[in-house]
Amino acid sequence: MPYYLGLTGNIASGKSTVGRMLQALGVYRYIDADQVVHDLYLPGQPLVARLVEEFGTSILAPDGGVDRKVLGALVFNDAEKLRRLETLVHPAVQEAVISQVRGIPDGQVGVLDAIKLIESGYAPICHGIWIVRCSPENQLRRLVELRGMSEEEARTRLAAQPPLEPKLSQATEIIDNDGTVEDLQQKVTAAWARFHASLPRQDEGEQSS
Repeated sequence: MPYYLGLTGNIASGKSTVGRMLQALGVYRYIDADQVVHDLYLPGQPLVARLVEEFGTSILAPDGGVDRKVLGALVFNDAEKLRRLETLVHPAVQEAVISQVRGIPDGQVGVLDAIKLIESGYAPICHGIWIVRCSPENQLRRLVELRGMSEEEARTRLAAQPPLEPKLSQATEIIDNDGTVEDLQQKVTAAWARFHASLPRQDEGEQSS
């Protein structure tokens, strides 16, 4: 059977950095839910038409796809609009993610990277769940310094994130990312080794079936 590792963490926690480290360690497939959304926002995708119906043509980029920055500015200050956006986007994302998950062969590891991994119902299929976290101060600093947001915009984005604390009990690994990249690499490498050691061997599974 294939194995699935769930990776989650809020914005600017370092989740994407952990993801790149996992890819370097040799996962078979890396499924980034944010990239899935990006692809669904491209010109001509059915989701784009549904979003225009809901939010108007102002969300469109010149090429006819969704301008994520404009859409984000529209919904992240309005809880009801954010809820409506998620109602439209999440089913399309889940369908695309499931299609990619099904293509992972027996014995190989697929990583599913999603901010709302647990809320979206992916946790039960995962053989491990990693949560990446860091201090709110570091999140704010990274959004401003590395992503070019204003402090006001960064605080709005942070306020819109799902709370992390209630999910920690479901984690098999909690990776704190308030140190250096070298510190993070050591944590990820060690956690990857533990994840592999926890997996049932294929021959054991065959003997018990």
